[in-house]
Amino acid sequence: MTLYNHEYWMAKAIQLAQKGRYTTHPNPRVGCVLVKDQHIIGQGFHVKAGEDHAEVNALAAANPSDVIGATAYVTLEPCSHQGKTPPCADALIKAGVARVVYGMQDPNPEVSGRGLTKIRQAGIDVVGPILEADCEALNPGFIKRMREGLPYVRVKLAMSIDGRTAMESGESQWITGPDARLDVQRLRAQSDAIVTGIGSVLADNPSMTVRIDNDDQTTDAKNVRQPLRVVMDTALSILPEAKILYPTKQACVFSIEEEVEIEHLETLNKKGVTVRFVPRGQDGRLDLLDAMEQLADAGINEVLLESGAELAGSFLQAGLIDEIVVFMAPKLLGSNARPLFTLPLDSMDEAVELTLKSVRQVGQDVRLVYLPTYLDDDFEESFGEE
Repeated sequence: MTLYNHEYWMAKAIQLAQKGRYTTHPNPRVGCVLVKDQHIIGQGFHVKAGEDHAEVNALAAANPSDVIGATAYVTLEPCSHQGKTPPCADALIKAGVARVVYGMQDPNPEVSGRGLTKIRQAGIDVVGPILEADCEALNPGFIKRMREGLPYVRVKLAMSIDGRTAMESGESQWITGPDARLDVQRLRAQSDAIVTGIGSVLADNPSMTVRIDNDDQTTDAKNVRQPLRVVMDTALSILPEAKILYPTKQACVFSIEEEVEIEHLETLNKKGVTVRFVPRGQDGRLDLLDAMEQLADAGINEVLLESGAELAGSFLQAGLIDEIVVFMAPKLLGSNARPLFTLPLDSMDEAVELTLKSVRQVGQDVRLVYLPTYLDDDFEESFGEE
C-alpha cells in the first residue's frame, strides 16, 4: 500500500455511507474515515436526518490528540452552512486534520465548493475528487434533486419469462418468490416515496408500507423510515378508507382540480388526507412532470414506482424513469396476460432502448436492472400525439 492510497480509504468511507441507505433521507448518505499512519483512528456515517453528520461521528469516535495531523476521507464535500447541525468543515478545521480527501463536491449549486474553499483557506490540504462515480452512486436521488429539481425515479416490475405482469383478470399474487419480495421491501426502504396509480389501489387496496423485521441482516429495522405513499388519481376516486392513506401524514394523492367532486375532497380533508393538484397533461391525465417537481420541492430524493402497465408506460413516455428494476420469475403466464408497460409503439424505430446495468439471481427469480437510453425528440413528439 502506498503512503497515500486514497482510493482504498475512500472505498472504506463508501462502505460506511451505505449503512445509512435506509435512514438518512432527505439528507445524502455520507461516510467518513479518519486515517493516521495508515491506520483508521475514527470512522462514522450519517445515520439520520437531524442527527450528527458523518464527519462529526468520525471525530467523536477518535482520540482528539490522534486527529491532529490526520487525513479525513469523506464521500461528500463537508458542509459549510449551519443547518440542523453545525458545519462539518468547521469541525474538521477545529479538530486539526492535516488533509481532507473528498469523493465528490456537494451537488447543491448554492453551496457547492464552499466547504472545500473554507478548508483550503484554513491551510488544510484538499485532495479530490476520488472514486467520484462510486460516491455519486450513493445518492442518485439527492444529486438529481439538487441538479435538476426532480427525484430519481425507479420503477419496480415483476414479470414472467414471457414478459407478463398479471393475468388478464388482474390476478398477480405471487409471480415472484419470497426472496424477491424481500428485495422489494429493501427497495421501498431506501425510497423517500412510493408512487402507485388509483387502478392498483382500487383493485388491491395495498398498504405500500415497508415491512422489514430484525431478521433481515441488511439493516437495523427499528431505524427504517416509512416512505411517503403517493397515489396518482386524476378524478380523485380514492375511497376514504383506503389502506394506503393511513397514517395520513405519510400519504398524499395527486389529482386534477377541475375533475374533483368537492364533497369527496372535503371528506378526505376532514380525515387529514393531503390532496395535491397538478395541471392536465397532454394525454388529458395528470401532468406527471409537475407532480415529480412538487415531490422534489418537498425533499423527496428517490421515488419507487409500483404500478400497473398504464402508469408505468406514462412515466416512461414522459421521460421520468431513471431506472427499471425487473424481477423475472421462472413462469409462463401466456399471451392474454398483461404486459410490463402500455406503450403506443408501431414500428421498430420507436423501440425504447435500454442499457443493462446489472443481473443477479434472487432465490429462484432473476433481478434485472436497466437504464433507459432517453429519448429523442421525434420519439417524445410521437407520444405527445396520443
